[in-house]
Amino acid sequence: MSGGERSDGTGSGGRRNRLGAGQFGALGLHLADSRTEESVLGLLEAVEAELRDTVASADPFVTEAARHLADAGGKRFRPLLVALGAQFGDPSRPEIVSAAVVVELTHLATLYHDDVMDEAPVRRGAPSANSRWTNSVAILVGDYLFARAADVAAELGPEAVRLQARTFARLVHGQIAETVGPRAGDDPVSHYLHVIAEKTGSLIATSAHFGGLFGGASPEHVTALAGYGETIGAAFQLSDDLLDIASESTESGKTPGTDLREGVPTLPVLYALAADDTDAASVRLREILATGPLTDDALHAEALGLLRESAALKRARETVRSYAEDARAQLAPLPQIPARRALESLCDHIADRTS
Repeated sequence: MSGGERSDGTGSGGRRNRLGAGQFGALGLHLADSRTEESVLGLLEAVEAELRDTVASADPFVTEAARHLADAGGKRFRPLLVALGAQFGDPSRPEIVSAAVVVELTHLATLYHDDVMDEAPVRRGAPSANSRWTNSVAILVGDYLFARAADVAAELGPEAVRLQARTFARLVHGQIAETVGPRAGDDPVSHYLHVIAEKTGSLIATSAHFGGLFGGASPEHVTALAGYGETIGAAFQLSDDLLDIASESTESGKTPGTDLREGVPTLPVLYALAADDTDAASVRLREILATGPLTDDALHAEALGLLRESAALKRARETVRSYAEDARAQLAPLPQIPARRALESLCDHIADRTS
């Protein structure tokens, strides 16, 4: 990545190199073109500044609570896709930064609400808003961030408002579907993939869409970017599912086997439960998984070991690779510029990290 190769910058340039190494490297993104990298990093820095300004309130407490997660950092994957999508038009347009702020504010708002629903004590290495203050405060701050996102979208025009609202509706539908669970007669795997598309893919699709739209890309290219975003977003979530099972490290951002311990039915688990294999290992695995959350250390370790050697994990890997290749195929209408190659590198990273 060229961020590691540039050593002739000023103090600001040094800041950009560190920013790129952290954000791009963690995502497996490769920007081999220095001009594209400079553009993307410049946009991301502008997003950080505008994000802090946008969440500020006349009430100091609201400002502190609203900045709590924004200041904790994160990969800024959604603003990154806005910045990359803008490369297919004119990335210097001022609306692009505001568009990236809209999607990041929307994402941050969902995190406040998610932490309440999950009763999560920690988010991004810091106490979650609900544990630092209360559930009520966390919910209200999430609502405030949604309102600020809508306000910024209104400045971008009716199309931005409409798309942000429809994306918000999909996010809510996805959360409801996850909370209610599959209904009688529903296929649990299909239900799970639908939840991921709604909860994760929708906002990432909007991010890439916004980048192309406000960069002035052609309608065909905007459509391709949106399709790519939807699919790559789902692929990343599914690959995290696999890392929770297969990784010996904390590459997924949490201790391996956390989903098993909490009884979260991710893709490998759903495949294992749906299998009809009659070998002893498969039967034993289904017996353990059917008990729900694996809080017993011995059962947890046994299930984790069986899953790592199972046909279900292999099938889940194949599913992730199919999503990654589908995302790559969505890029076909786009011109062969460095930004397209960067988007393709994300597909490679997802395929590699779960192999």
